[in-house]
Amino acid sequence: MNIPSKYEPHVVEEQWYQYWTEHAFFESKPDNRTPYTIVIPPPNVTGILHMGHMLNNTIQDVLIRRARLLGFNACWVPGMDHASIATEAKVVNKLKEKGIHKKDIGRDAFMKHAWDWTDEYGGVILEQLKKLGCSCDWSRTKFTMDDDMSASVIKVFTQLYDKGLIYRGYRMVNWDPEAKTTLSDEEVIYEERNGKLYYLSYAIDGSDEKVIIATTRPETILGDTAICINPNDDRYFHLKGKKAIVPISNRLIPIIEDEYVAMDFGTGCLKVTPAHDENDKLLGEKHNLETIDIFNEDASLNSFGLHYEGKDRFEVRKEISKELKEKGFLTKVEPYTNKVGTSERTGAVIEPRLSDQWFLKMEDLAKPAIDAVLENGEVRLFPKKFENTYRHWMENIRDWNISRQLWWGQRIPAYYYGDGENDFVVAETSEAALIKAKQKSGKDYLVVSDLSQDEDVLDTWFSSWLWPISVFGGILEPENEEVSYYYPTSDLVTGPDILFFWVARMIVAGYEFRDERPFNNVYLTGLVRDKMGRKMSKSLGNSPDALALMKDYGADAVRVGLLLSSAAGNDLLFDESLCQQGKNFANKIWNAFRLVKGWEVVDGSQAEAAKMGLSWYNARFQEVLLEIEDHFDKYRISDALMAIYKLVWDDFCSWLLEIVKPAYQKPIDRTTYTEILTIFEKNLKLLHPFMPFLSEEIWQRIAERKPDQALIVSKWPLKEAFNSTLIEEFSFAKEVIGGVRNIRKEKNIPFKETLELFLLNKEATPNNLNVVIKKLTNISTIKETQESIPASLTFRIKSNEYFIPALETLDVASEVKKIEEELSYTRGFLNSVNKKLANERFVANAPEKVVSIEQKKAADAQAKIATLEQSLLNLK
Repeated sequence: MNIPSKYEPHVVEEQWYQYWTEHAFFESKPDNRTPYTIVIPPPNVTGILHMGHMLNNTIQDVLIRRARLLGFNACWVPGMDHASIATEAKVVNKLKEKGIHKKDIGRDAFMKHAWDWTDEYGGVILEQLKKLGCSCDWSRTKFTMDDDMSASVIKVFTQLYDKGLIYRGYRMVNWDPEAKTTLSDEEVIYEERNGKLYYLSYAIDGSDEKVIIATTRPETILGDTAICINPNDDRYFHLKGKKAIVPISNRLIPIIEDEYVAMDFGTGCLKVTPAHDENDKLLGEKHNLETIDIFNEDASLNSFGLHYEGKDRFEVRKEISKELKEKGFLTKVEPYTNKVGTSERTGAVIEPRLSDQWFLKMEDLAKPAIDAVLENGEVRLFPKKFENTYRHWMENIRDWNISRQLWWGQRIPAYYYGDGENDFVVAETSEAALIKAKQKSGKDYLVVSDLSQDEDVLDTWFSSWLWPISVFGGILEPENEEVSYYYPTSDLVTGPDILFFWVARMIVAGYEFRDERPFNNVYLTGLVRDKMGRKMSKSLGNSPDALALMKDYGADAVRVGLLLSSAAGNDLLFDESLCQQGKNFANKIWNAFRLVKGWEVVDGSQAEAAKMGLSWYNARFQEVLLEIEDHFDKYRISDALMAIYKLVWDDFCSWLLEIVKPAYQKPIDRTTYTEILTIFEKNLKLLHPFMPFLSEEIWQRIAERKPDQALIVSKWPLKEAFNSTLIEEFSFAKEVIGGVRNIRKEKNIPFKETLELFLLNKEATPNNLNVVIKKLTNISTIKETQESIPASLTFRIKSNEYFIPALETLDVASEVKKIEEELSYTRGFLNSVNKKLANERFVANAPEKVVSIEQKKAADAQAKIATLEQSLLNLK
């Protein structure tokens, strides 16, 4: 078989991915095996592969491929999220380019455009995941807008409504004026921003007196409906029952009293704008104030904005402050830093807005989910530190605003049959709604056309919180074979940024709809940052093209590069050099394979060095296997990879292959060759979850295999008892080998020149590994001695001293001179350090760490002097 001189990932990856899919190795059906199930965090249908996806999905693929090797029925369900806000924004923009406005064409036509866009552009990311090697069961690919997925969402809505957990209310909500929809509290990101505090003068009706009020939003004065003072504030006793005049609009508003106002904050007077502030709304309800909403849905001012109608709120802020100053109402302006709510999706500044919305009561629903994570450990978070974040969210949970003012998504199944506040019913279909409407209204003459369905859709998270259940049909058919077999799923891999948005809500849904956890373990990855610690973003230009990386380095190399520096829950500082490290590792393995396959094999007896090397490596393999298993149990995926990396690069390539390698142009015995290939195969099994393409390529080249013998469906190595003493002895032997190699290097003694080694043995050392030492150092004999050997080169390992008699070619006089010079320098260095340590002022005043460093310098110098003195004695 011709083996290419270089590993060519672009050829190999396409070939093996096609092979795996053609033989349905990724597919899973319920059977008598134990299932291992992962559901993919569904990426937005609008998304393309970025470094966060690469990390998250590499980890999932590692887990699923290892589970497959362990004999589980591994099922990884892929899919996409319909991403209401993001997708609708893209479709709206595309229509705008054609001069078409969403509301002009109507809902049905818009939905057709949205589906056309989804069919054309959506799902790109899933194809990109295949390039990464993700072994998802693509036959199970789901989309949150699939008919059955949408039906599940609608069924859940009606069930929760019938239980009294969903209600419609006129509430102050978070309004995204760019997406023109409400957001849940969790979708609002608060940022500290530098703004201004405007001090405004309000005239008191019927007098020359004025009151000063401070505000960060002068444009909202046009919605003011009261001024509030604290009834205990003697500065304003005389204003009780009076009225103030709103600047510019000249409206009269009452002066009300409430202890809510802090007397020591600002001027002690508060302007009340019930339509645009949550606390003002509560004051307005308490004091029966008028509510004036001055904003349109895009945060431009409406007719209540007077001559500012149609202008954007921030433009009006500048213009109205100028007008207020010109008319004498603005007394001063101060810089002011405050927290501003922004949309997680669009980045727009959130506008508090009163609106009819649908809400889900969360307090009681959250209790089983709190217990599952924080009390009984049914769901485990890795790392555990995220339990505190989870606790904070869940114990301070608020009702979930689940309605969105969009068209792309699951339409709320509420049907209105009249103009009254409660003239509606909730049902899964319009036909079922008609029956309910007739019963509720007593109007038997109603027909379907008399019903009008709610215009809003449900929050995207309201579909994805059902994901682990709905992908297996568990909402529509709770007892079906699939959900009974695969649910609860095994592991969830996701980012901590959606711990509440998605993870917590899935746990809530699991207990509510199946009385069971949705998954056993949650592995929370860190964020991928650049090597300077900055979050990756397009604006900074520090986010590499994921596909270009795979093209340049190969998918396996990128997978390794990502994982080598990715500890669970800690941010990953990504540097492209990590991919190069992964590529170097792949080349190392490939070259090792070429080396082994290049040997001539003959029948013959096995060399003693090979026997010892093979015995040691098999023991070492088992030791590392235990370490790897422990890392996987604790979800330390990067540590597991590093253990495999060191085993293969150091122990296998650098040590074992050197031990068994035949002499130049000499053959290797068949027993050793067969054992090396068996070990190579065991290594490939460990490597496969991390480097699937390279490992399968070498596996298939080692021997001719049938499809059912492919590496992807082979067996993970079994744990066996091993000789730990042999491992310790070999570690000692490696130090001896290192000592000889150092002398050869320092004295420029070529390897072809045979040396003798004498050991002044002060502690018992095994001699069974002498054959290995001899082979790797070209030592002819290893003998014990009772005294130092004159004219020798020496080194120490623990308390043992080793001597290599000087060769005739060695210039002893020159070597003595060199050692004496080094000895003189080291003594001088020690003298200077000792002087510093003898200085009482330095020792008393210097930091403890600095003194400790100096003491170590002295100790190291003394040890070096002792070694040099002994070397000098041995040469004279």
